[in-house]
Amino acid sequence: MALLRPSSRTRRRKPDTSGSRMWTWFMLPGTLWITGFLIASLILVAVLAVGTTDDLGNPRFGFDLAGVRALADPAYTEVMLRSLGYALLTCLICLLIAYPVAYTIALHGGRYKNALIAAIVVPFFANYLVRMYGWSVVLSDDGPLLRALRAIGLADGDTKILNTGIGVVAGLVYGFVVFMIIPLYAALERLDVSLIEAGRDLYGGPVRTFFFVTLPATRQGAAAGLVLVFLPAMGDFVSAQLMGGPDQIMIGNLIQDKFFQGQNWPLGSALTMLLMLVLLLGMFGYLRRTRKDEAEAAR
Repeated sequence: MALLRPSSRTRRRKPDTSGSRMWTWFMLPGTLWITGFLIASLILVAVLAVGTTDDLGNPRFGFDLAGVRALADPAYTEVMLRSLGYALLTCLICLLIAYPVAYTIALHGGRYKNALIAAIVVPFFANYLVRMYGWSVVLSDDGPLLRALRAIGLADGDTKILNTGIGVVAGLVYGFVVFMIIPLYAALERLDVSLIEAGRDLYGGPVRTFFFVTLPATRQGAAAGLVLVFLPAMGDFVSAQLMGGPDQIMIGNLIQDKFFQGQNWPLGSALTMLLMLVLLLGMFGYLRRTRKDEAEAAR
């Protein structure tokens, strides 16, 4: 009977929690920073949204719903819907561009995978504003893109890209497409290649295999990319300012104008809170979908 008793060496040891406590302490400064500055700034913006302004346009704390009621103005509703449409269209175009790029690198890149990813990511280390200025030159009326299109007969002298919605969306896609490529590449890199081979045996072609095997297996990466593109694209104002006109302004341009040129901080704060609400709804939708996928995978 004594032989059946587990020795002290074979007894299960209690997990060591010292390591987790150490990482908790490492996370504390960042948590305090977010709590103390980000949340406090959001509270300040929320309070200013119901504030007032003096005769000089300086913000004053108070309780006035004029800024909140102004959100019902059709002009602001139009700008909000335009921003939402631009952001959603940007997500769709980025998804269509990123899937072939990420698929090719992950499954056919071989030993050049890291070099190809670096070639995509490194240019985006440059300042965002500098890249947008460069992109505006490429899309200008005398830029290389329109000159090439005119040379092959796909554009004429009246064709314009700047100061149009196409120019704004092109700028957003150029600015944020890398945020779609990286999560898709990570999802495809983890994908078991034997699933694709089995899918080709079952469905008989690369297109059907993609829609029935590859796409469902990488939808979490696609969802992450959609969120990473949608959030900054919705609040962007540089692309609309450099490549759009008065009829293409976005919610970010409107907020900037109310805070700096218009001296209407309550309305600018109310617009900011409206933008944050839309972004939070998108984030909650992504988190809910992620939890649902994890629950289905655990079954």
